[in-house]
Amino acid sequence: MLVLNDRIINVAEKRMLHKDTNGNVIEDIPGMIARVADYLGDNEEEKKEFAALMANNYFFPNSPCLVNAGIPDRPNMLSACFVLEVPDSIEGIYDKLKESALIFKTGGGVGYNFSKLRPANSIVNSTKGVASGPVSFMHIFDASVEGIKQGGVRRGATMGVLRVDHPDIEEFIQAKIDGACLQNINISVAVTEDFMNALIARKDYELIDPSTKRTVGKLSAKKVFDLIVDCAWRTGDPGLLFIDRINQHNPLKGPTNEICATNPCK
Repeated sequence: MLVLNDRIINVAEKRMLHKDTNGNVIEDIPGMIARVADYLGDNEEEKKEFAALMANNYFFPNSPCLVNAGIPDRPNMLSACFVLEVPDSIEGIYDKLKESALIFKTGGGVGYNFSKLRPANSIVNSTKGVASGPVSFMHIFDASVEGIKQGGVRRGATMGVLRVDHPDIEEFIQAKIDGACLQNINISVAVTEDFMNALIARKDYELIDPSTKRTVGKLSAKKVFDLIVDCAWRTGDPGLLFIDRINQHNPLKGPTNEICATNPCK
């Protein structure tokens, strides 16, 4: 049996229950359960079974599902977790910014892989100008999260990921050290097997320019790992994604199905 208290009702009214155009709540929690079950069930039996599971606290779907399911003027967006790989072009970067804004609008969270962006101070072929690097663009994505609440549900949940062999990795690791920047985005370093082997052996590892695939330098693996630990202790970021190990156990094998990042619900 569904047990409700003032806190549950307050959260539901603030974040999940259907409202009219003036922002007034026009459904209760049993009504929300009926709405979601009616939308997701294929037949009457399934609808009743799904409603019973929710009403008896056995199962509840994610927030975007509770918010969006069965609402005529809402997009058919029931998922909460997305990953976007940010391409190395101005057009591509802003396309992904738009996509993420639409995801936030309907209650989802996004993980970004910034590893394809060329490092700071690289030459941009089309203009012969100088690239600003992935960290600079992360600030734009962070500002977008600040400006968009997730469908009135919550503020956008985001994760920014950069490979440990990216030339801008030290800047990325320290991006939140002042306590004022990137406050709407978590960050994680995508750690490779090569890096971990170099760390164990106390050796340097190679930095790879993603735009040319060429080695452009080396860093001490221990120095970088110590920097990660220090910044994580000071700010809570960055986290670690053991990206090669993740893909080793990826059930969808193949180059087009490679996992490059996670969202904040990793």
